[in-house]
Amino acid sequence: MDHLVLTVIAQDQPGLVERIALCISEQGGNWLESRMARMAGQFAGILRVEVPRAAHADLVAALDGLQAQGIRVLVAPGGEAPTQAWQEIRLELVGNDRPGIVRDITRLLSSHGVNLESLNTEVLPAPMSGELLFRAEALLAVPQSLALEQLQSQLETLADDLMVELKLHSDS
Repeated sequence: MDHLVLTVIAQDQPGLVERIALCISEQGGNWLESRMARMAGQFAGILRVEVPRAAHADLVAALDGLQAQGIRVLVAPGGEAPTQAWQEIRLELVGNDRPGIVRDITRLLSSHGVNLESLNTEVLPAPMSGELLFRAEALLAVPQSLALEQLQSQLETLADDLMVELKLHSDS
């Protein structure tokens, strides 16, 4: 069995996920996991499927056929899981919205070899003032070799510069 990672984007409308799921099941594939959402009138998602090696090309062709219905699907082979030991850390950030917050935080994280496992962001009005707030929640894979105190200190310094509130949570 092959594992494939599919990226999907289309104008939002009822039945999109069903059409993708039908393509996968008709080729003997199995839908394993996904993250999907509607954003700005578009529906986008990423999913991992398992498909028999012999049906790989047929599945790719069937997914390509969805283009005629306005559904774009990018197919990539599944990769190997990292062998390095990681510690999972949750990051929460809230502050006044401004360009560059994600760039600055991810630059610091990547400079320490921290992998971004998931990231959810939104901009919403503040309850009292109505000013726009940027909110982010991330799951980080922090190398075991990195002292969490060092990462926490550098993130706090950056948070002060960005004028945002940042919290790290270890589930262990």
